[in-house]
Amino acid sequence: MRLVLFGPPGAGKGTQATALSERYGIPHISTGDIFRANVGNDTELGREAKQYMDRGDLVPDEVVIAMVDERLGQDDAGDGFLLDGYPRTLAQVEALDKTVAQHGSQLDGVIRLLVDDEELMSRLLRRAEEQGRSDDTREVIASRIETYKDETEPTVAQYRERGILYDVDGEGDVDEVRSRVLDAAARAGAEAS
Repeated sequence: MRLVLFGPPGAGKGTQATALSERYGIPHISTGDIFRANVGNDTELGREAKQYMDRGDLVPDEVVIAMVDERLGQDDAGDGFLLDGYPRTLAQVEALDKTVAQHGSQLDGVIRLLVDDEELMSRLLRRAEEQGRSDDTREVIASRIETYKDETEPTVAQYRERGILYDVDGEGDVDEVRSRVLDAAARAGAEAS
């Protein structure tokens, strides 16, 4: 199973990614984890990404694409994967298509968690308080939510046109959301076969 998980900050992607990864025996590949690993291991790509991150700039597509391509080339991703935080731009969509095609496959589905902005705000403010994130103010969180919408809407439209976008209600009890996410993944797998 080759899946992408979309959702704004606070939608519960990490929680749901764990369930999908376990159900299908595929690695959960998060761009945040890839960045941290490359920076922490002082790889060439990590050093390049760090220069942008230290300035507060977005890491350019070519660096992100190279990191993800490298990760998807590892043995554990050969039979499937769950991408979280990628692709975010149309260039990244195109690059992912090429990478997956090189392995003789295609994406099975893109699952998007839908959560109301006020619910996201509530969740993220609560998380900021619990984790002592004083920089996660209402204004910063609102900006992150808007950035997510601006970045991902064109990619979502691409996947909608292809008929592989599965919108899932991300509100409610964690177990209810998990059930909806797993149902969407099962539909994606069935329709891809």
